[in-house]
Amino acid sequence: MYENIEDFLRENTLMPIRYSYKEIKKMTAGFKEKLGEGGFGSVYKGKLISGPFVAIKMLGKAKGNGQEFINEVATIGRIHHANVVKLVGFCVEESKRALVYEFMPKGSLDKYIFSKENSISLTYQKMFEISLGVARGIAYLHEGCDMQILHFDIKPHNILLDENFIPKVSDFGLAKLYPLDNSIVTLTAARGTIGYMAPELFYQNIGAVSYKADVYSFGMLLMEMASQRKNLNPHAEHSSQLYFPFWIYNHLAAESQEIEMKTFNHEERSELTKKMFMTALWCIQLKPCDRPSMNEVVKMLEGDVATIKMPPKPSFYPNDVIQRDSEIYSGVNDSNNSYASSSFEEESTTNPLLKFSG
Repeated sequence: MYENIEDFLRENTLMPIRYSYKEIKKMTAGFKEKLGEGGFGSVYKGKLISGPFVAIKMLGKAKGNGQEFINEVATIGRIHHANVVKLVGFCVEESKRALVYEFMPKGSLDKYIFSKENSISLTYQKMFEISLGVARGIAYLHEGCDMQILHFDIKPHNILLDENFIPKVSDFGLAKLYPLDNSIVTLTAARGTIGYMAPELFYQNIGAVSYKADVYSFGMLLMEMASQRKNLNPHAEHSSQLYFPFWIYNHLAAESQEIEMKTFNHEERSELTKKMFMTALWCIQLKPCDRPSMNEVVKMLEGDVATIKMPPKPSFYPNDVIQRDSEIYSGVNDSNNSYASSSFEEESTTNPLLKFSG
């Protein structure tokens, strides 16, 4: 694994700085302040000699051939966009591997979507602006670079917020790079986080895997941002509310004037709410070919809600059946981990979309 990483670094001219482990240790004052922890390791607050604060992800025990590390450096190490987190540098010394990011003081988006007691609530206008920024960041990854970058793990946990609540897409450990003219992706395993993973990653008969997988994930994220609740609720009183997108669709189809959202007043939520829900419903269409591109999503969010056509009713599975399962759905990590991901690769062909959260 170490040789693979070194070969990659020798063959690529990168903007990020390569730091020694000694420098990393000094930046973090001996790993004094821990920001979070996830499946790939722990994240610490650090400070550069030049002054700015940084977030340093110390990767845990190596898996496979070091591909996650290479993915991260290869993707955000070569791009710069207002809505993509900046990779300042990295460290590789045998088993010790670290990634140094710009510090995002407001943490991750999940803390603001799934409101809890004493949490900081955002205005609905601000939540909409964040969703538009995320859409622009993903659109840039898909069509704004010299290579098409597919993220494969868009979720609230991987959207970080700076001091002005400007969102930045982060955590490219599962990302893949492809030529811009290559629309079909070859994967040996489904990748991402349960609850945000596109159905074509499990059902090969509905369409090939492409950048539309990120569009689906964004749609699930946008639905949660608009409602400030998780998309799946196994404890709902009515079956129509079990899968929240179904409930929203039924209200929009009935031209309901009131979608019950306790958090927002009517004036603030009416048009923006409908625009976000309508766009989200287009993004989570079962077949990839029925979903818009991220550039089209940006236009939908920027435009007038009256110009957005009513989308078809979303289907959760090819046979449109929802089953309960005794296992726990783990689509969203409730910890306040701003930088570490809980992503995984699902090697089996079983359907984890049948699992629900509490």
